[in-house]
Amino acid sequence: MSLVRRAALHGALSDPARLRIVDTLTLGDASPSELARLLEMPSNLLAHHLRVLEREGVVDRRRSEGDGRRTYLRLVRGALDTLGPPALRPAPRVLFVCTANSARSHLAAALWRRASEIPAASAGTHPAERINPGAVAAATRHHLPLPRVRPRHVSEVRGREDLVVTVCDRAHEELDLGADIHWSVPDPVPAGTTAAFDDALEEIGRRVDDLARLFA
Repeated sequence: MSLVRRAALHGALSDPARLRIVDTLTLGDASPSELARLLEMPSNLLAHHLRVLEREGVVDRRRSEGDGRRTYLRLVRGALDTLGPPALRPAPRVLFVCTANSARSHLAAALWRRASEIPAASAGTHPAERINPGAVAAATRHHLPLPRVRPRHVSEVRGREDLVVTVCDRAHEELDLGADIHWSVPDPVPAGTTAAFDDALEEIGRRVDDLARLFA
């Protein structure tokens, strides 16, 4: 769906009264008189809002099979499905990149494997010798399987069709990776505390879940 079309839908729902109408019709169909009564809204005002919603293809109406003088309003199936951002390009794998490939990128890849069937990998711009113990401990606390693999440079790992997600500012800014997505997640390694690693894991987890939904 085009950006202009999405903007029109958002505009149609920007009025609180129209949003109330949509919320009410989410539960079931209703006649205009029933809607007016449920929402305690004057019929002329309701008619105005319904014209906007019908014009944008959010609501339609059908004639009653009982009383032919009555119509029932209903949400158009799928009309609101495209309000969010457009789906991402198909990708055979998601590659998470940070600087040392010792914490955030490994945690991101592990969280992704739990959220999606699309394969994931991780890499760094300056790989460390090993995965940081704080990342291992955080994964253990949250029952997150974390493969014990050595950190690797992005040039060794990156595939042509990978969807690249940088999870640290330095990696994003240091090299022209052509990253598809960037997440500015604070590095937990300098602090080295349980809270720092848990905070990073929680933030990455939220972002992973949001991204995985775009592939659904």
